[in-house]
Amino acid sequence: MSVDVAAYWDGQAAGFDAEPDHGLADPTVRAAWTRLLLPLMPTACARVADLGSGTGSLAVLLAQAGHRVSGVDLAPRMVEVARAKAAAAGVPAEFDVGDAATPPWPAGTFDVVLVRHVLWALPDPDAALQRWVELLKPDGRLVLVEGRWWTGGGLAAGQATDLVLRHRREAVVARLDDPTLWGGPIRDERYLLVSRA
Repeated sequence: MSVDVAAYWDGQAAGFDAEPDHGLADPTVRAAWTRLLLPLMPTACARVADLGSGTGSLAVLLAQAGHRVSGVDLAPRMVEVARAKAAAAGVPAEFDVGDAATPPWPAGTFDVVLVRHVLWALPDPDAALQRWVELLKPDGRLVLVEGRWWTGGGLAAGQATDLVLRHRREAVVARLDDPTLWGGPIRDERYLLVSRA
């Protein structure tokens, strides 16, 4: 990833949480993400990697539920906000500055690799997926939240499925068109992709 990309997201850090699905400040939106993600965790105290963690909202949500979460994001200011958010919540989530495509942890470390709205933006999504799968323990789960945006950017569910099936045997997709997840109605394709094997 280039310095320009990090600088762009650093510039977004101060206002990033204003979006309901970014900051999860609205109790209804937060509850919707809780209902979506917690059942996907395989154990009561799963080891979770949150790649491209931004301001850490999902990481903190999972840490508050008892999971051990490590986040990584390219933008130092995003990481600062995430660390402050975890400290304010009193949870031990960890955040590092780094490239989500090449996370800094050893293979076989995590029960879950969680990635929201990152795969579509990477220059080599196939290589990133290979690295993410390597991070998983043998029975680990890959959890992707992605979309094909009304602006024309993003990945359609079929594209993401094809990419994941190059590295895993399973890719189960569910539409995420519930407006409570996003703080209002959406006009594009948003989905959850889960691979357990």
